Amino acid sequence: MSKPSSGDAPILITMGEPAGIGPEVAVEAYKTLGGRIGRHALALIGDPGVFGACGLDENAIVVATGAKAARAAGRPSGANAAAVIEAIETAVAMALGREAAAVVTAPINKAVLAATGFRHPGHTEFLQALTSAPRAVMMLASDQLRVVPQTIHIPLADVPRALSTAAIVETGEIVLNALMRDFAIARPRLAVAGLNPHAGEEGVLGGEDAAIVAPAVAALKAKGHDVRGPLSADTLFHPEARARYDAALCMYHDQALIPIKTLSFWDGVNVTLGLPIVRTSPDHGTAFDIAGTGKADARSMIAAIRMAAHMADARATMAG
Repeated sequence: MSKPSSGDAPILITMGEPAGIGPEVAVEAYKTLGGRIGRHALALIGDPGVFGACGLDENAIVVATGAKAARAAGRPSGANAAAVIEAIETAVAMALGREAAAVVTAPINKAVLAATGFRHPGHTEFLQALTSAPRAVMMLASDQLRVVPQTIHIPLADVPRALSTAAIVETGEIVLNALMRDFAIARPRLAVAGLNPHAGEEGVLGGEDAAIVAPAVAALKAKGHDVRGPLSADTLFHPEARARYDAALCMYHDQALIPIKTLSFWDGVNVTLGLPIVRTSPDHGTAFDIAGTGKADARSMIAAIRMAAHMADARATMAG
């Protein structure tokens, strides 16, 4: 693919796990959007045969991987791992080289890749390594809510000792900078949830909020940011509360993901913050149980493509 100007570079969509619903929703989104989103063409990256098996027209734009893959709906195979990984690597290289405006990743299966020697826990960590980013932060976003979990896939019992004031400050700054750069919010507002019920209720329900979270909020405020907290999570997500902030930083996985999946189950988007490239993904997995049945819903993939385009345009505007 030739190198276009950065403003109209294509949005790349990776193949994901060939046996899952990723290629299906990628193809459906490509068709629904007519191969284009705003000023950006769409391009799929992977084995053309996999996309063809999902109904993609032969005239669609596909960046073919050198490694081959086979589509066997619902039956994952380690033989496809090289093509899955190559699709991601190619997309990131093109984005870093300004041949692409953004990368949208279809879901991968971590267990299948790990069995072949893939050493990264998932997409986020792999993208961080490929881009040499100091830190990558996961945001779940929709038109109704943006949330960031401070801790992600760890047992709930381990959360308190995984928290630190410095880590919360670092995450908060990444989120605030991304709201300005990627979402074009000139003066972003960040709400910070407390760890304990009622944000500790002055120490009666736990001391972590006063000892760890509140100093992080104070430090962010001292840097000139519009930050509030620690706030009681049980009153943080109703409509009036959501109108008072642009993103919520939560202390653990379910505190962040339950509200957004309740509000935006079909159109939530996984966004990786802190990278030098724009990356989004649908907020669902490979869904092997429905792959190939025609039941896969492409709304989250379409939302991920739309958000990637908006973020890419916001970055381009800020860059001048």
